[in-house]
Amino acid sequence: MNGTNFSIVEAGSFGGLMNVTKGPSAGKYFLKDMLGLTGMEVSLNQLPEGAAVPFYHTHRENEELFLFIGGCGQFQVDGQIFEVKEGTAVRVGPEGERTLRNNGTGDLYFIVIQVKADSLRQWVMTNGVILDKPVTWPE
Repeated sequence: MNGTNFSIVEAGSFGGLMNVTKGPSAGKYFLKDMLGLTGMEVSLNQLPEGAAVPFYHTHRENEELFLFIGGCGQFQVDGQIFEVKEGTAVRVGPEGERTLRNNGTGDLYFIVIQVKADSLRQWVMTNGVILDKPVTWPE
């Protein structure tokens, strides 16, 4: 279902992402095109036990936010290695050389939000508008 000001996609459970995408992007479900996002790229990710991203990468303009929501593993940025687990959030600037691996037991689940660095001009406290309208829900 889509409307004038919204779009919805059902990606299924995080535990099924390996079945949704195949090839080099197996376990990575990109939402930009699916939802018509215009200011960011978001991906839902499942990295199986023992798996790793087999390369370092950087970005030309975009920073990334990794939100870990299940499992545990290790993240590496510019040669520094640190543990990640459910509840860990990692921001990496465009030039940061990054990679990650799942060295835990069970799958590692995370969300990646990619957006142009230094582009945030407004946020909830300066962009949000509270409407003078009562909230209603059907009974």
